[in-house]
Formats: sequence, structure tokens, C-alpha cells
Amino acid sequence: MARISHITLELAREPDHPHGDRSHGYHLYLPLTEEGRIDLAAWDKMRNACRVRRFRPGEDDLHGWIRRGPGGKWSFDYDDRTDFDDEIGFRLTDESFVPGEYVSVLEDDGRMHTFQVVAVRPE
Repeated sequence: MARISHITLELAREPDHPHGDRSHGYHLYLPLTEEGRIDLAAWDKMRNACRVRRFRPGEDDLHGWIRRGPGGKWSFDYDDRTDFDDEIGFRLTDESFVPGEYVSVLEDDGRMHTFQVVAVRPE
């Protein structure tokens, strides 16, 4: 059976953060293939273990679940009662979660932000 990996993402360089921001990011807990892609079959069997923790300066951490919806759309769901707070992981199925790679997330500010994978380790 696949294992859950702990993936750390940190905000990459962008106009408002020319050096990135190590205090703004995500901890993702997902099963990965040997190539570092999301293991979809394992995710389907382990979806309750697939979770997210968002961290930002000056805010409490948000904890939630990593969901896969219609059309393969991935979201970070922080409240089961509403999708108002959901954030969208852009094309996560196609991403390689290996250090140095980049992942885009449509955050609650309505903007797409790019995050760098800084660490991946078995949970």
C-alpha cells in the first residue's frame, strides 16, 4: 500500500514578494508515486488521510482536506459545510511534488499564487 508523504510548499517569488515568503505556504499530506505525482488510486483509498494545513504570517493556521472533484479539479477544503473557503490547486494531477518544482494555488484572495516544493518526506 502507498504511503502518505508530507509535502512543504512555500510562496515563490512574485511581484509583492520578490524573495518569496517562507512564512506563507502549505503542508500537504498525499500519497505520491515514485515520480512524485499524486497516486490517484491510493488517494481514492486513503482520501481521509489526505489533508492540508495552510500557514500565513499573522493568521491562525487553517486545517482541511484535499478533495478531488468533477473533471479532476483539486481543492483544499477547510469547512465541509461550504465551498466558499475552498482554494483550488491548479492541475495538481500533472504536478511533480519534488523539491525545486512549482505548484500554483488559487487562494482565497482570488489570485493565483505560485509555491515552491521545498521538502517531501514520508509521513
